[in-house]
Amino acid sequence: AQLVESGGGLVQAGDSLRLSCVGSGRSFSDYAMGWFRQAPGKEREFVASIDWRGATSYYSDSVKGRFTISRDNAKNAVYLQMNSLKPEDTAVYSCAAQRLSGPIGGPIRRDYWGQGTQVTVSS
Repeated sequence: AQLVESGGGLVQAGDSLRLSCVGSGRSFSDYAMGWFRQAPGKEREFVASIDWRGATSYYSDSVKGRFTISRDNAKNAVYLQMNSLKPEDTAVYSCAAQRLSGPIGGPIRRDYWGQGTQVTVSS
């Protein structure tokens, strides 16, 4: 099974991007899903997570109010809508999945993860 991200690119501050992550090789409908990011020289950082039904989501303080995570289990996909982008959002964004068909309480465990997509925000 694998996760493949897409949708990254180079944008200006204040712009929007929508990242997609599509799973293959198995159904992720009973998995919690999430997004992480890693900027050069920095530790990987949790961005957002969503439970298996898409009913509950969590965000890091740095993106709360600007980013929205969603999922479409019929498409085996999770999305990250990013608005009001800032230069400090520049990073490689990767999605992840944790086998969990129950409530989530924040960041998820990375049972599966993708290679990531680059997001660069210029000032």
